[in-house]
Amino acid sequence: MLDIKQIREDPERIKAACADKNEKSADIDAIVDLDARRRKLQNELDNLLAERKTVSKEVGMRRKAGDPSEDLEARSKEIGQGIGEHETDLRDVTEQLNAKLLWVPNVPDDDVPRGKDESDNEILRTWGEPRELSFESRDHLALGEHLELFEAEGGRGVKVTGSNFVVFKGAGARMVRGLINFMLDVHTREHGYTEVAPPLIVNRATMTGTGQLPKLADDMYHLEKDDLFLIPTAEVPVTNLHRDELLDPGTLPLNYTAYTPCFRREAGAFGATTRGLQRVHQFDKVELVKIVEPQTSRDEHESLLANCEEILRRLDLAYRISLLSTGDLSFAAQRCYDIEAWAPASKRWLEVSSVSNFGDFQARRAGIRYRDGKHKARFAHTLNGSGLALPRVVLCLLETHQQPDGSVIVPDALRPYVDGREVIEPPTRR
Repeated sequence: MLDIKQIREDPERIKAACADKNEKSADIDAIVDLDARRRKLQNELDNLLAERKTVSKEVGMRRKAGDPSEDLEARSKEIGQGIGEHETDLRDVTEQLNAKLLWVPNVPDDDVPRGKDESDNEILRTWGEPRELSFESRDHLALGEHLELFEAEGGRGVKVTGSNFVVFKGAGARMVRGLINFMLDVHTREHGYTEVAPPLIVNRATMTGTGQLPKLADDMYHLEKDDLFLIPTAEVPVTNLHRDELLDPGTLPLNYTAYTPCFRREAGAFGATTRGLQRVHQFDKVELVKIVEPQTSRDEHESLLANCEEILRRLDLAYRISLLSTGDLSFAAQRCYDIEAWAPASKRWLEVSSVSNFGDFQARRAGIRYRDGKHKARFAHTLNGSGLALPRVVLCLLETHQQPDGSVIVPDALRPYVDGREVIEPPTRR
């Protein structure tokens, strides 16, 4: 949520930010009008409260002196009615204002590329040499079938649940579990994050705090009976661990990592570019969350990106870093890097992590504050990044490390997490 002062003082800049982000749901003119009405009502209410105090004091003095006070008592009654009416109007206007503020996106940083969509993202750098396969290669779906690692399209996951649900099995399930443990170990033992295991179901306030509601309601799995939601990412419960808290001086930065399944309806078109493991409704992810002081958040953003990159380097997967344009930024982000790994058989760069800085946008919505060195209460800055998201990592790993015979070499860093296995081959039949 933006500071209302920011909107009040420069509404045209906020309108421009909405246009840059292709956001059409925010009504800035209505917000400015409601804010003016709210301040007017508050001022009138304050004057009535002050007048009631003065009149009450005068009534007391007259009674003590034995003088008549009927006129003042009548005025006191009128003031009381006015106070009640103003309190009701003020509450209604404030509720309308707050509801509209929830639809205003975060303002992109000044150095974010201006553009209409992902085609305007700025490619910053590439790590590793994208592999070119010189033999007749298999894509991840063919490898998954050949090695009996998972069932995707037409598999048992579809039977059990529905389309775009996957069942990992055998060495595939072991690889997923190994990747999760590998990532958590690196982030906790080497990068200094504290591991948490949060709830997978959250309430409406939690979803609103990180910006999923109301904007992204159609992409969420909603449990209507209890008005609860399956989490779309661990960012949601982990960031909200400190909702409505005032943190003591010296508490920040807070660095958390969490593994969770993630659930997204992903409303929209599916096709060749979203087949198999590329877009599914349930997937595993290791998330990184930072809550930091404002003056450090830019450096923390770079540190977070480096932590995510390290995982890909150890898995020997070529990747590239993009700085997202305004048209591709999420609703809540003010600056974001995408990490895309190379899938050589599919011949595509696939996003495996988004590393976002939200400034104080989420902290204002969630009420996350801290006391600075002068014990002044300030809103924190929040950041998060996928460190990393599966199953696209599995997809890129299989396609990158496949061999001409259809086997897949396990990267050195992952071998201790898959019982020392060096190569994944088709299961032996007895």
